[in-house]
Amino acid sequence: MAKKKKKPKKPLQGWKIYKVAGDKLERKNRYCPKCGPGTFMAKHANREFCGQCGYTEFLKK
Repeated sequence: MAKKKKKPKKPLQGWKIYKVAGDKLERKNRYCPKCGPGTFMAKHANREFCGQCGYTEFLKK
């Protein structure tokens, strides 16, 4: 059986997570309340989700 080719890893996309304001960095997404600082929550259409622990908050309409 032939070996699968490995996909090259993508570099971190910090420009999606942080915003530059003057000479300071501001975070765009919030941190997970369970995991603490360093773990961001992903924004979806109707919820925010932590990929590390699975914590979910549903947004109000």
